[in-house]
Amino acid sequence: MPTNNQNNEKPHRRAAHFRAPEEGLQGTNAASPRQSPAAATSRPASRSAANRRAGASAPGSTGAIGGTTSHVSARTAAATRRAGAQGRGRRRGGNGRGTGPKGVTVIVAVLAGVAAFVALFFVLVLPRLTKGSDSGGTQVVAGQEVEVTIPDGSTTAGIASILKDAGVISDTSSFLQEVQKQNVEQKLKSGTYSLLTGSSDANVINQLMAGPNSTASTLQVPEGYTVAQIASLVEEKFGISSSDFIAQAKASNYVADYPFLSEAANDSLEGFLFPKTYDFGGQTVTADSVIRAMLTQYQTEIATLDLDTARQALEARYGTSFTNYDVLTMASIIEKEALTDDDRTLISSVFYNRIAASMPLQSDATLAYTLGREVTADDLTQDDPYNTYTNMGLTPTPICNPGLASLTAAANPQDTSYYYFYITSSVHAFSETYEEHQQIIAQNSGA
Repeated sequence: MPTNNQNNEKPHRRAAHFRAPEEGLQGTNAASPRQSPAAATSRPASRSAANRRAGASAPGSTGAIGGTTSHVSARTAAATRRAGAQGRGRRRGGNGRGTGPKGVTVIVAVLAGVAAFVALFFVLVLPRLTKGSDSGGTQVVAGQEVEVTIPDGSTTAGIASILKDAGVISDTSSFLQEVQKQNVEQKLKSGTYSLLTGSSDANVINQLMAGPNSTASTLQVPEGYTVAQIASLVEEKFGISSSDFIAQAKASNYVADYPFLSEAANDSLEGFLFPKTYDFGGQTVTADSVIRAMLTQYQTEIATLDLDTARQALEARYGTSFTNYDVLTMASIIEKEALTDDDRTLISSVFYNRIAASMPLQSDATLAYTLGREVTADDLTQDDPYNTYTNMGLTPTPICNPGLASLTAAANPQDTSYYYFYITSSVHAFSETYEEHQQIIAQNSGA
């Protein structure tokens, strides 16, 4: 197996090590190696002092007015005493008739005031105190960004409930009415979304129709990544150990469900993990679920190429038989050698021409796969099955996971007489002879 420390970058300089044809598999005669591309209120004094009441003057005492002594008859005094006793009885409630009208009015007014205060507290104060801390998630501050996951198979009512719990919408009924009004029940997509709380129903519906926009559960796999590099991405994104991913990435674990893996050499999935941006929102992400998603995508993409017809055309043109696995391996080498889409079909032509002429491919990229670094002239004599300077034909396995453009180029190369290429960031040259190739290198040695 190749080392896990693969070089992620594509070099700026291609095919600087092509040897002269007469050297065959001997000697190095190579140009310079390729260069690598890079968070109390204080309570008011509201208590009023109780009004002090003046005590009543006893009969015969000195009155407050005029300071003279008042004399009353015994009958008048008795009537006065009876009236006073009745008044005190009414104040104490001792006569069984309760408080007077004035007292009732006061109590009712107090109770009404308390009720009004409680109502205002629940209506105005309590929501402000609990907003944003409700355990159900519905009380949130508008304008906050939240992650919302809509699982596969969710009903419209289920979606509305999820959105309300997250505070994205305030009312499920109005949301459902808007969905019905627009007649878009079947257009709302599952996945993970980044949405703003307090959004309008129309805006939320538009986003759900556009599809997931969150990167929290997405995995972006670049073209040309190896299995080891994909394992590192998965570990970084989802916390799945890269060693666990590599241990799971065996062709024998999946060949029953994906018959095309029967051609895989060394029990390797190299080449079959299709590079793409995957959204795993609403799913439990495991090494197995990631691998299956990528194998399924490969199966979908490769079906567009009609490889059977393509292989027949290759065999007729080059007089050599090829398997689907050969085409995949060729695509992986093209992926590592090309800098632009325009290069791919021409590079494909060079390599097929060399195979037909019994010439070694002499691709630096194949040896870099096992070395995990740029190839130097001193490396070209190494005894390594991925050294296409010392070994004829294709490598034992693909050397990366190619994209659709490289797969297409491998299945449909241009018809040329080229056997050499020299590619830098500014030069893209193809030659029929070694002499022409050397001249191009000399002319562009500073490129």
